[in-house]
Amino acid sequence: MPIHLTLPPTFRDRIASAGRPQIGMWVCTGSPLVAEICAGAGLDWLLIDGEHSPIGLETTAALLRAVAPYPVTSLVRVPSGDAVVLKQLLDLGAQNVLVPMVDTAEQARAVVRAVRYPPRGVRGVGAALSRGARWNRVENYMADADRHVSLFVQIESATAVGNAAAIAAVDGIDGVFVGPSDLAASMDLLGQQTHPDVIAAVRSTFEAVRAAGKPVGVNAFDPSMARAYLDAGASFVLVGADVTLLARGSEALADTWIDEK
Repeated sequence: MPIHLTLPPTFRDRIASAGRPQIGMWVCTGSPLVAEICAGAGLDWLLIDGEHSPIGLETTAALLRAVAPYPVTSLVRVPSGDAVVLKQLLDLGAQNVLVPMVDTAEQARAVVRAVRYPPRGVRGVGAALSRGARWNRVENYMADADRHVSLFVQIESATAVGNAAAIAAVDGIDGVFVGPSDLAASMDLLGQQTHPDVIAAVRSTFEAVRAAGKPVGVNAFDPSMARAYLDAGASFVLVGADVTLLARGSEALADTWIDEK
C-alpha cells in the first residue's frame, strides 16, 4: 500500500506564523556536513546559495537531505530566473526558492510562471520522477503544488528599487529580499553597503514591499545594521555565513597563537 507523505511548511508559511522576524545564515561551502552543523544551531532558516557558490543540482540535493531532519527552513537561491533551472530545483526538492536580480514586474511574472504548472505557468511535469513530490508519495502534489512552493525575489539594483511596489504586487511573489551589496554597486557605491544613500534605498524598498502586503528581508552581516533593519520592519534577515565564520574564526586563531615578533 503506498505511503502518503507530508511536506514541511514553506518559508512563506513559516514567516506568516512565526510572530517574530526569522533569523538565518548563508550556506556557501557546498558541504553537507557544514550545512548539517548549521542546521542544528537553532537558527530559523538557511540560504543555500547557488548563485555565488560552487553549488549545483546534485550538491543542492545533498544539502537539502542533510538539513531535512532539523527544524530549520531552507531557501535555495538559484543562479538566475531560468525556467529550466527552477524546474530542476523544484523537482529535486527545493520548496523555497530565491531568484536574484529581478528588476521589473515583468521579470517577476516570468519567474512565477516558471514555478507553476500549466495552465497558470510553464513548469514541466515530472512529479512521479522527483524528490519534490517524494516520487508521488505526496498526495495530490500537482494539484496542490502552489501550496508546497514559495517564491521570493531579490531586489538589488536602483532600477529594482524604483519598481519595488510593482514587483511585490505580482501574484505569486511571496516575499522580497534586498541585497545591499549589489544595490550599492548599482548606485556607484561599490563596497559601501552602509552608505546613507544605500540605507535609504533599502528602507524605501521596505516601505514599498510592506505596503503591498508582502514580507521583506535583507542581508546584513553588520549586527548594528541588522538590528536597524529589523526595527525598520524586516521579516527575515541573514546575519552571517558559513564561509565568513570559518574565515574570521581561523584568522582569530592565527592572531592568538602565531607570534610574528
